[in-house]
Amino acid sequence: MKFSMDNGTLLSILMGVTIAGGLVYVLFIQPKKETNPSPISIAGSNGLQLQAYERLILLVDRIALPNLISRNIMEGLTAPEMQHVLCKTIKDEFDYNVTQQIYVSPEAWNAVRNLKEKNILAINQIGSSLPENASGFDLQKLLLNYLINEPKANLHELVSEALAFEAKKHL
Repeated sequence: MKFSMDNGTLLSILMGVTIAGGLVYVLFIQPKKETNPSPISIAGSNGLQLQAYERLILLVDRIALPNLISRNIMEGLTAPEMQHVLCKTIKDEFDYNVTQQIYVSPEAWNAVRNLKEKNILAINQIGSSLPENASGFDLQKLLLNYLINEPKANLHELVSEALAFEAKKHL
């Protein structure tokens, strides 16, 4: 059996092999351009991360129970009313900064979220232990006593230190 090709068939096969070879070279062999972001975008991203850590440290400071109490001294409120004010303030502060989680590590964000939850829990537990006729001042006084007598209650200091440590990694 004799196999013969005309020039047109040979040319078609040659063109197909050349195109396939070119594709293999371009896709797999040719060194790819590095996809590292430009220094400007790195600096911009790093700047956003640093700002996020700064805002979260400020948030932690604002929802720290001693600072929260000193900013919310309101005469004439009952303990449940004060309890509501303190919890709402924490939630509002947290909600205002919720987008910062995009720029920080999951561990950092979880630490901030846990601080929020623990502070609200402490306020609610201490608030529920008071008699019905207790004043907002009574609640604040008990919260401050709790902070003085329970060293682990000052969680905000630990969270601030952790955030500052992570922020320094981005400098």
